[in-house]
Amino acid sequence: MALLPILHYPDERLHRVAAPVGDINDRIRQLVRDMAETMYAAPGIGLAATQVDVHEQVIVIDLSETRDRLQVFINPVILERRGEAEFEEGCLSVPGIYETVTRANWIRAEAFDAQGQRFTLEADGLLAVCIQHEMDHLQGRVFVEYLSRLKQSRIVAKLKKNQRRAL
Repeated sequence: MALLPILHYPDERLHRVAAPVGDINDRIRQLVRDMAETMYAAPGIGLAATQVDVHEQVIVIDLSETRDRLQVFINPVILERRGEAEFEEGCLSVPGIYETVTRANWIRAEAFDAQGQRFTLEADGLLAVCIQHEMDHLQGRVFVEYLSRLKQSRIVAKLKKNQRRAL
C-alpha cells in the first residue's frame, strides 16, 4: 500500500468531475486500499479519489474510533434527501479550516463496494454529511464553495500564508 499525495484547495484539479468506474478490478481495489491508508494517516474520516488526483468515482469513509469500519462507495448516487442540518465541516484538502455548512440530514444512497456488489444505504447525521461532502468532491466541488466569496477569499489567503510558513 502507499500513501497518496492529497491535493490542497484551491488546486484546479479539485474541480475536475470524476468519471464513473467501469470495471471494479484489482486496480480499483488497490486504489481503495491506498486511499484508506492515506485517509487514516492524514488523519481523516473520508476521502474522495479526486482529492488524490484520481478522477474516478471512488470514496472511502470510516467514522469509527477504532479505524476498522471502512466503507467504500464506488459510483455513488444519492437517491433521496430529507431534512436539513448544519454541521461544522473540515477537509483534508483544506487543512486547518472548519466552517458550518447546511446539508440534508438524511439520505438514501446507492453505490458499489470494492467487490463490485451494489448496495443501498440509509444514513443520517455525520455519515449523511460525510457522504454528501465526499460526493461533492466527485463533482468538482469543495465544501468552502458553499461559503460567501469573502470567506472563500479569506480561506485562500490563510492557506497561502500557512504554506509560506511551512517552507
